[in-house]
Amino acid sequence: MSNIFEAKSVLKKYGNTIALSDFSLSLEKGEIVALLGPNGAGKTTFVKSLLGLLRISSGELSLFETDINRPEVKKKLSYLPEKFTFYSYYTVESTLRFYASMYEVEKTLQADKIDNALRELGILELKGRKISDLSKGQLQRVGLACSIVGDQEFIIWDEPFSGLDPIGIKDVKDLCIKLKEQGRTILVNSHILSEMERLADKVVIMNKGQIRAVGTVEEVSNGLSLEERFYRIVKGESE
Repeated sequence: MSNIFEAKSVLKKYGNTIALSDFSLSLEKGEIVALLGPNGAGKTTFVKSLLGLLRISSGELSLFETDINRPEVKKKLSYLPEKFTFYSYYTVESTLRFYASMYEVEKTLQADKIDNALRELGILELKGRKISDLSKGQLQRVGLACSIVGDQEFIIWDEPFSGLDPIGIKDVKDLCIKLKEQGRTILVNSHILSEMERLADKVVIMNKGQIRAVGTVEEVSNGLSLEERFYRIVKGESE
């Protein structure tokens, strides 16, 4: 496997506040990565830095072995924020068409790509519905569909299970595995540890701006449940 993302000794400060400190991490192609941590751990700062929305104070960030601020590497990313929203008067289809154009999907391929993305999320029948007429769970599925309508190699999902029922959660997990099998890399920021324990190839636990643990679920858990290990790490208990 080859690294698609690498952070080396990253520091991010807001005035006198340190949001990321000595942050080093590498992500490999074709793996599902769980980004875990309590509120205020620095996860959002990390993701925004990865997306190029924040400039780090010092250190190095690279995507596909290229500086993270180069526009050509950003074209290989797709991102789903924690709360997906779009213009309420757009239909589901026109929303996905907007994203397909943004991801530079050829116009002749857009109709098929849109249908495939909607089918993967089980919402093809919602194609003609307006965004304003969707439930929270349906809107979340639309957001997920938007994130996969292109062929981006690196997909970042922030709380993708938000608003989904158990069937929706299983659909998203199945989709995650399918994307991995296609060679894509998925970074998932989630508070649902039990789901990530069963899904992730790699776990990254953050707290107070630093990585406290990284490795496979088995390596990080070390004989405990992921939830228990997470609690001990965040609370600063001894191993």
